[in-house]
Amino acid sequence: MNYKNILQFFAVCFCLLSCQNNTKKAPVNDHYKSFNLATANWKSKSVIHQIGDLEYKATEVPLQYYILKNSGLEDPKQIDSIYQLNASERIIEIEFKQDQEKDLLLAKFTKKSYEESVKYMAFGITKDFQIVTQSGDTINCSGVTFERNFKLAPFKRLLVHFGNIPKDD
Repeated sequence: MNYKNILQFFAVCFCLLSCQNNTKKAPVNDHYKSFNLATANWKSKSVIHQIGDLEYKATEVPLQYYILKNSGLEDPKQIDSIYQLNASERIIEIEFKQDQEKDLLLAKFTKKSYEESVKYMAFGITKDFQIVTQSGDTINCSGVTFERNFKLAPFKRLLVHFGNIPKDD
């Protein structure tokens, strides 16, 4: 199959999909909305950097997703009101991964004992993160949650928390 045939195939598919009759929509109740929020796996604004054999990935976690996932609320209005109270908060998920899936807390990478590395990831790393807002203000990290996976996953993950960031910044 050549490129012309492939393009024609996609054009026909696009035409058929866009011509469907969408006038009838199923009623959406609050429980269905909550289910969609919980299963949507909302993540946005990912940035990935590769330095040598280490990959760093930062992803902003939408606050509504975090509220829903951690509170188990069923009422979207209640989620929205909690969100409005915390709209200046930001959560950034950071993953560190080595190409050969080696444990990044080994002394080879950290120059510290394994125990010291775990303590640093859980507490000390808080001092290493700041956000610079659009207006140039620097905001320090307000907390870190280190996700322990006990060598079952090939990466290390942190949830980095920030506060006092303008809502649309």
